[in-house]
Amino acid sequence: MSFERVTGANLPPEIGDYLAIVESDQPRACKDQHALAAYVRRVFDTEELYIDLQLLEKYLKQQRYFSFSLFPWQQFQLALWCCTFRADGMPRWKTLFDLMARGAGKDGTISFVSWCMIGPYNPVPRYDVDICATNEEQAKRPVDDVIELLEDPARAAKLNRFFYHTKEVVQGRANRGKLRGRTNNPQGRDGMRSGMVIFNEVHAYTNSANISVFVSGQGKVAQPRVGVFSSNGDVNDGPLDDYIAQAERILYEGEPDRGFLPFLCRLDSKSEIDDPECWSKANPSWAYLPTLRRETEDEYHDWKKNPELNGNFVSKRMGLRAGLQEMKVTDYDKLLRTKRELPELRGWACTVGIDYATLNDWAAINLHFRRGEERFDINHAWICTKGPYIERIQPPWRRWCEQGLCTAIDEQTIRPQLLAEYIADAGKLYRIVKLAADTYRWPLLSEAMQAVGFDANNRELVKLIRPSDIMRIEPVIQHCFDSGLFAWDDNPALRWACNNTKRVPSSRKIGSDTGNFYYAKIEPKARKTDPWMALVASMVVENALCGFQPLSLPPIGAITL
Repeated sequence: MSFERVTGANLPPEIGDYLAIVESDQPRACKDQHALAAYVRRVFDTEELYIDLQLLEKYLKQQRYFSFSLFPWQQFQLALWCCTFRADGMPRWKTLFDLMARGAGKDGTISFVSWCMIGPYNPVPRYDVDICATNEEQAKRPVDDVIELLEDPARAAKLNRFFYHTKEVVQGRANRGKLRGRTNNPQGRDGMRSGMVIFNEVHAYTNSANISVFVSGQGKVAQPRVGVFSSNGDVNDGPLDDYIAQAERILYEGEPDRGFLPFLCRLDSKSEIDDPECWSKANPSWAYLPTLRRETEDEYHDWKKNPELNGNFVSKRMGLRAGLQEMKVTDYDKLLRTKRELPELRGWACTVGIDYATLNDWAAINLHFRRGEERFDINHAWICTKGPYIERIQPPWRRWCEQGLCTAIDEQTIRPQLLAEYIADAGKLYRIVKLAADTYRWPLLSEAMQAVGFDANNRELVKLIRPSDIMRIEPVIQHCFDSGLFAWDDNPALRWACNNTKRVPSSRKIGSDTGNFYYAKIEPKARKTDPWMALVASMVVENALCGFQPLSLPPIGAITL
């Protein structure tokens, strides 16, 4: 290896040139790519990183065997994923998440990287590459592409000195690494010793069970890597949603990436579908492929004529979810607009919302204030560190506890008295006019709440809410997001919980199109919604704030909430 220390000031052209393309917005790049460019520059400016430039050069020379040359974005990914290392020699980015439109060249990227990994220049011996997908065609297509190259009469004599292949496997003669395509069949995985695992078209996965099995087999080979490649799709609640959410937190929330490289290409909004100048946002190869442009234009016109028969145009070509049956609460840019400083709220009237689903997981309280159309929220969550799913929580919840946004409970359960004490302390600072909680969870809370003055028998003070109550307030919540009326201060825990929630049409249950929505979890175990649902509960009773004006109170001792 020939490592060279690299900073933001001396990036190699494979990285620096692509960043410049994105930052110049020529061709148009989505906000996720602009966020990625800022993130990559920040990483190189703040960390001790090395790039094996000689190895990168050798890999790039392999293009002469392929029928295509790598686009700038492919060279960028190759340099970061396969040739950038930490000071200890481990890959800086173990996992590449690549989400982009159909036709960009994801399969070509997989074929090229696989070729390099089992070829003679990879310094790690016996570096197996396993390409996984839900169906055989997607799993084996990149392998078949490599086999086709090896069987080309013009190249076969030379390449057979470096590679051996059958109809199922390609092996590098020097490296001894093997390239295979694998489906979700669980049989035959025990002997796997993958150096690189690639998941192709992960949008088709309905759960992460098989992904976990493949990745857990790593560790036997140095420099393990994982590739996740996909266009968008219409399978909700699957691993793709989790990967997208993790990428967004890294790009926009500053969550530690833990070796996860988030490469997202998609339109910024559905309104851009009708603007061909924006289509490059979903496809970084757009500017280089005239045939792709013509094909996409044809599909666009078909979609405009008959959206029902061409519904996957939006997801596959534009990178956006086409279905309207389930959707996130709001766009991520609108969610970020809630990051506004709160006014001095002491003495103001507020409502209190509680979400307390189970005793051994999460609980949350939201204090909700209103001034005209503006809404202000103070949110706090309790986290049971002995809960059954705590290890699956990826965001930095420990940091949130240090920031005072959450409280870690190192016990078997979250005692209701903790929530009652919080509300009692809040009552010393604010005028609590009404409390709301789920009617089915109130028996868990009733005794503790009665002890601090909130009895469900007093309907003027306590509201036990039902799903129909949430359906009535949901349009108001959408209006608040659309008009930028929410101010939550800087509360990543609340934003995370909101982003974990989906809107589901009530017709899903009722059997007719009512136009109403209810809220549900995107993923039931690892992506918590409690802080958000506490806010929703507090808004169900926000009409109780009508007529209340902030009071001018004398100073009181600081109370930690």
